[in-house]
Amino acid sequence: MAGEDHPDVTLSDPALVAVDVVAWACFHASTGYLVHRLPARRFDHDSLLTRARGVEADGVLYVRALRIKRWKRRLPEAGALFRGGFDKRHLTGGSNDDLAMFARETRRAELGHWLAAACAPLFFVWNPWPVGVVMVGYAVVANGPCIAAQRYNRLRLLRILRLRKNPPIPGA
Repeated sequence: MAGEDHPDVTLSDPALVAVDVVAWACFHASTGYLVHRLPARRFDHDSLLTRARGVEADGVLYVRALRIKRWKRRLPEAGALFRGGFDKRHLTGGSNDDLAMFARETRRAELGHWLAAACAPLFFVWNPWPVGVVMVGYAVVANGPCIAAQRYNRLRLLRILRLRKNPPIPGA
């Protein structure tokens, strides 16, 4: 009957886990597709989100504090998941244009991971609050290392491009 209150739908724990898994898969795929569809020129330069921070110390933070070289190769790479995508597992060329293109794609990937992580609060809508907190933790654990790897790689690429543009003067 119109206007009648409907009882809350309660899912079993296995059903709720299935809903959460499917939701994360949808969030990751849709944010990845969204950034894939954005024009490349939007990623030619750093934004407020992707610009280097002083604490990163030109990548030293990632090497010393996070020991990124030990684990970054184990991260999944889905850059080429969509047609026309960019696989960031290997640098395919060494020209300045190749390095700039790779840096651009690290910005795209970083934004995709930030957007996916930003979906975490939505899990509080259908989950009990302790599970929502776990989902926020998952967002950090699943996306944080990927964001760190993109930032680390981009800092390295930009340092190489800077050195090529302004090589150090011997003996100076």
